[in-house]
Amino acid sequence: MSKGYACVGLFNPKTPENVGSVMRAAGCYGVNSVFYTGTRYDLAKKFCTDTKNSILDIPLIGVEDLKNIIPHDCVPVAVDLVEGAKPLPDYKHPQRAFYIFGPEDGTLKKEITEFCRETIYVPTKGCMNLAAAVNVILYDRMAKGESFSNH
Repeated sequence: MSKGYACVGLFNPKTPENVGSVMRAAGCYGVNSVFYTGTRYDLAKKFCTDTKNSILDIPLIGVEDLKNIIPHDCVPVAVDLVEGAKPLPDYKHPQRAFYIFGPEDGTLKKEITEFCRETIYVPTKGCMNLAAAVNVILYDRMAKGESFSNH
């Protein structure tokens, strides 16, 4: 079995600090590419805090719609602290995954969760920041190894 393939989608991220930290996590956990929507990051990206310059190795691509760029054979997975989501400890990651995260100051829109095959969440007492959530999801994927689900 191959090691898998993972991409990250950011729905209208707000701060360059979080996007920089997401890029650093992407580099640490072997993410293949990161996509984002919205204009807030574009306005702030000159302040990006990607301290490892992961952007030189991992594409960070602005797109209109995350649904239209789902990488080939990837399972879109929404990550959101919402009712009905599956808890991360019980989740078996797909071999080819496209994890989609909401903005720091909101939640994913229904139009996004509807095209995602599953919605998962990190059990916490409160809402995590975007970069922290990306790190936890990607670490969990790595820690669970190559025991991917067949979805």
